[in-house]
Amino acid sequence: MTVTPEVLRVALALAAASVPVLPLRRGKVPFGNCPSCKDGACGGRPNMKCAGTCRCPAPCHAWAAATTDPHVLSSPMWLPVWREAVAVAYHPGGAGLTVVDLDDAAAVAWARETLPATRIVPTTRGEHWIYRGAMPSSNAVRPGADIKSRMQYARWLGPGVGRMAALPSAVRALVVKEDTTPARGEVASSLPARASWDRTVATGCRHTESYVRTGLERGLTLVRARTESGAGSQAFGVARFLAAQHTACPGPCGLAAIGEEIVTAAVSVGVPETYARRAVANGLEAAVERAA
Repeated sequence: MTVTPEVLRVALALAAASVPVLPLRRGKVPFGNCPSCKDGACGGRPNMKCAGTCRCPAPCHAWAAATTDPHVLSSPMWLPVWREAVAVAYHPGGAGLTVVDLDDAAAVAWARETLPATRIVPTTRGEHWIYRGAMPSSNAVRPGADIKSRMQYARWLGPGVGRMAALPSAVRALVVKEDTTPARGEVASSLPARASWDRTVATGCRHTESYVRTGLERGLTLVRARTESGAGSQAFGVARFLAAQHTACPGPCGLAAIGEEIVTAAVSVGVPETYARRAVANGLEAAVERAA
């Protein structure tokens, strides 16, 4: 009896629980692409960031090949790979999950002091903290900590222990990477002038224009005040707070326009536009999920 049947058995059990899985070879890495997919020749999988047209039946493209289809997992193209596989990986984002990967004792200690308790899976060097809810992935969000969710895979190390909690805003905020504002004269982005929020984009909002504008201006002031550090995190918090005020509205409330104003404020104090947009989008999404 080889290890391959056991690896495949675990994969099929996870797939039956709606967890997309893929095989890992020695070194805890996915198998390489087939010749037709090598170097992006196929255009990439349709569910990747740069969506292509590839529908290769082999387990190419790492996390993007993860599947819950038992017929694919047991297909002639996958069976030879399972015979060489040494572990099973899963795509957290595809299962609606986020894994906070803590690589050492210091990172674990930080999580225990900072993050809400949730399901924990011991790893070789640290722990995986698993939350309900998906978000963008990002490595090295702080010393010894990675976020694995969308567009990444995590190694399956067992079901873990503890009750799984909803993805908290404290974890979402970790993907905002900027710690300091660039020195004066170093422009991170130059955004064109954008229309501000008004009632024309908020026909379903139950609040007065004065109420919304007052709250928004206070939030923008908080973001602009972060000229040395933390403007991205502040933008996340402002977006989350303002969006939460509209969860009971029939809508639309023009949250996209509010978000654009927050992004512009963050960029004006040196936050790279990519980070600003990510922080604001995560903040708006966090408010919606919290209200759900």
